[in-house]
Amino acid sequence: MGRARKPVQIIILFVIILLGGYAISSSVFGGDGKPREGGKAPSFELLGLDGLTHTLDEYKGKSVVLNFWGSWCAPCVKEMPALQAQWEKWKEQGVVVVGINVGEDQMTVENFVKQVDINFPVVMDTGRDAVRSYGVSPLPTTFFINTKGRVDSIHIGQLDLSTLDDQIRKLVEP
Repeated sequence: MGRARKPVQIIILFVIILLGGYAISSSVFGGDGKPREGGKAPSFELLGLDGLTHTLDEYKGKSVVLNFWGSWCAPCVKEMPALQAQWEKWKEQGVVVVGINVGEDQMTVENFVKQVDINFPVVMDTGRDAVRSYGVSPLPTTFFINTKGRVDSIHIGQLDLSTLDDQIRKLVEP
């Protein structure tokens, strides 16, 4: 009876090692958790310029343009008027533009927002938690999130007015 259990124990041990190796390799090589096109957008919990904590969940059922930026980033500054224009154009159709400032203090962000005259929601990622969960590098990076909370597309670099309009139109008119 002892001899019959030995091969079964070896097979079970082999399966456990195989499953453990698979779990470790997918977390190291393939399961980085960063959103991909078609994947679920990670939630965030960030302080807004309005003094309230904001999450991605509060925009559930809306199309979201999530733009990571910094006031020190020249391409980020150049695309702000386009983001503001598209916010004004599409907000009545359930589109929300959310600016996520990366790593700057509240006074710097407030002064920048006033200077460039934007009024779409702006939140601050001072600890860079959202940057890590979204895998953002470099700035600016923009995520276009559909009404189901899935990443429709990702744009790395500066957006111009027509590209931004085309991407939002795909969210609104699939």
